[in-house]
Amino acid sequence: MSIKDRLQKLRQGLAEKKIEAIFISQPENRRYLSSFDGSSGYLLITPQNTILATDFRYIEQAKIQAPDYEIFPAIGGIVDWFPQLVAELNLTKLGFEAGHVTFARYQQLSDILNKAPSQLRLIPVDGLVESLRAVKEPEEIELITKAVEISDAAIEYIENTVHIGMSEKEVAWEIEKFIRERGSETIPFDFIVASGPNSALPHTKPSSRTIQSGEPVVIDIGARVGGYSSDLTRTICLGTPDDTFPKVYDTALRAQLTAMATITEGMSGGQIDNLARKVIEQVGYGQAFGHALGHGIGLASHESPRLGPNSADKVTSGMVFTIEPGIYLVGWGGVRIEDAVVMENGKVRAISKAKKMGA
Repeated sequence: MSIKDRLQKLRQGLAEKKIEAIFISQPENRRYLSSFDGSSGYLLITPQNTILATDFRYIEQAKIQAPDYEIFPAIGGIVDWFPQLVAELNLTKLGFEAGHVTFARYQQLSDILNKAPSQLRLIPVDGLVESLRAVKEPEEIELITKAVEISDAAIEYIENTVHIGMSEKEVAWEIEKFIRERGSETIPFDFIVASGPNSALPHTKPSSRTIQSGEPVVIDIGARVGGYSSDLTRTICLGTPDDTFPKVYDTALRAQLTAMATITEGMSGGQIDNLARKVIEQVGYGQAFGHALGHGIGLASHESPRLGPNSADKVTSGMVFTIEPGIYLVGWGGVRIEDAVVMENGKVRAISKAKKMGA
């Protein structure tokens, strides 16, 4: 799908909401709608206009990456250039990204408009572009797949490299070096390498703790290709595991495989989450699974759809998301197993291929 097709869908969504135009500030949405990946800039999209406002540092880049956009030089602070940006467009309702714009920025924009002679009003819009991004085009799935392949290779590499006595930080750095050398752009999130009791903390950071024999080690990594992210988690054990490890690992794995085999198109995120959660609850670990089952991946490492309790997000063909059940026992450690999947022909297909213990 071309940028023009994406813009057409966006304009249809705006028309349904009876909003004339939208001011895009969220970086991933900006890139999705324009291909511009500079770190500073805004889009203003009306039924007739596509304008990219950015400062001097990115003007030439914007001309190359967003040839269908009118480039507006954003000189000075937003109070200096925003009035000029909207002055001649004859708008009365301007949507803004309520999930991204801070209250302070909203007040600032409102003050600017209140001082202007026009009747332009700001209208909050939430999730409109994100809902378009949730359904991936074939080219997007291809880029995610390339990122996943790098992550898969990194897991294979580290499993052959890690040894008892290495610190979590050393393992994380080995993985990051490997991923960058394999062609990944900047990593999409801070990697997690958590050993022993630290692995009971779902989003802890790598520490100086050294890996011991027989304990769980949770490794959560991702790569980025063409702006698109992967997200992969494996739990390993060096040496002989204790009696708890196989029970916890097998439960998490069965929960994941059950969900992946049972998901069908049209299910809600809440229903999908429950597929895996029931498996974990039946073994008595329900209270130890405290996060959602999964999330979409794409230009952001976490995006729509959300697969968690009470989520009404529906999964449809073309969506790419993670399935990542986890069990965390304070004082002992944790197990999380995460794969990226794509919804195709009514069912999910696993994209990630990194081996799992016992699978």
